[in-house]
Amino acid sequence: MPMIELQSVDRIFEVGDEHVHALDKVDLSIEAGEYLSIMGPSGSGKSTLLNLLGLLDRPTAGRYLLDGRDTTEFDDAEQAHTRGEKIGFVFQAFHLIPRLSAAENVELPMILAGIAPSKRHERVAHALDSMDLSDRTEHRPDQLSGGQRQRVAIARATVMGPAVLMADEPTGNLDTRSGEEVVEVLEQLNEQGLTLLVVTHDPDLGKRARRRLHMVDGRIVEDIVSEPVMS
Repeated sequence: MPMIELQSVDRIFEVGDEHVHALDKVDLSIEAGEYLSIMGPSGSGKSTLLNLLGLLDRPTAGRYLLDGRDTTEFDDAEQAHTRGEKIGFVFQAFHLIPRLSAAENVELPMILAGIAPSKRHERVAHALDSMDLSDRTEHRPDQLSGGQRQRVAIARATVMGPAVLMADEPTGNLDTRSGEEVVEVLEQLNEQGLTLLVVTHDPDLGKRARRRLHMVDGRIVEDIVSEPVMS
């Protein structure tokens, strides 16, 4: 059974008097542990697809099965619980809370999940150490480089032990060297068994994935599996 399965999924937005098909009859199956890139021009539906897979949005029609469960039948509370338990997110803009330290930003998902402080502190330390940030735990985001901020964001996204990590343009705000370091961190997580989905405009980043989806006008027009091209 695939981890993720979309069956004839539509996502339609109303823009004025028009109906925009952001996703158009999308079928997709993803096995646990895969590494996919999702590419295509602006407006092709890449981010809409990622938001839907991440349970940040719902399909207008069709079914989304996650570990065999039809998420389209979830109420808001069950959707939020499943998202927090199974899915981690990394975004181009980091989305760290400016007034919190690196450690406090990583700790936040565990506070929301009601995890005891003693367990939180141990897991935060481990998460930041795995990102080579043990000496930056008390630094606020404005005291960190772009690459360090993104690694804090990755630590926060993975501290709850999700099954899948969804990254939307994770290197978009980084210089080449920092971007390469972040990509290597993401790929190491994938090698450890984490399912990795990366939305990107960068063809070099996209080619690193073993499986590459290309979207146009809300549809998957290419689904290529081949050896990754490493930069």
